[in-house]
Amino acid sequence: MIDLQNVAYSYGGGELLSDITFRLAPGSFHFLTGPSGAGKTTFLKLCYAELQPTAGHIQIFNRDGRNLSRDEVATVRRKIGVVHQDCAFLDHLTLAENVALPLMVAGMEPHPDDLRDLLNWVGLRTQAEALPPQLSGGERQRAALARAVIMSPDVILADEPTGNLDWEMSMRLLALLVELNRMGKTVLIATHDLNLIRSAKAQVAARVLRIQNRRLQLAGADL
Repeated sequence: MIDLQNVAYSYGGGELLSDITFRLAPGSFHFLTGPSGAGKTTFLKLCYAELQPTAGHIQIFNRDGRNLSRDEVATVRRKIGVVHQDCAFLDHLTLAENVALPLMVAGMEPHPDDLRDLLNWVGLRTQAEALPPQLSGGERQRAALARAVIMSPDVILADEPTGNLDWEMSMRLLALLVELNRMGKTVLIATHDLNLIRSAKAQVAARVLRIQNRRLQLAGADL
């Protein structure tokens, strides 16, 4: 699905990531850890072609990430749902309209029943007509997850999705991500929350990766 071979990424004259080889396999569940500034967000951006490596090769759904045209990048991204920590919405659109936006951009009309079912799945059916400023942090994150999966992607990449949430809401969001994985979706979550990882490992066969000293490694059993 996503295959990195000897990938490096330099920023501001220095190397942030170095010699990373990793394959995100279908149906897998991974956590990505590391201290702030280690390059977790950069790693995710490389995985969905927002950034290009300064060395090495990336294959995204069997396509060379370096040679993708703008249209090809858009096509590939339909297979990858991304959830950001600070999720941005269009404040003049309702929650339902924001969630459906990827379909609209792709020239597709959302089916009302499908949209309603999706909002119900994330527990936001009654907030469908609310505007983003009226939503709580937990509601915004669940809306961001709904928006990320509305195109039925094969891969979900989440960047600190519970960073601004309390524990109860973090567990609710995690349960949705675990459910997606059980449906066959590939999930990669960048987080610094070890308690979240421990909770997930009790529910799903998750592997834990750590970025340390610019390199990617499997985390030890201490997690």
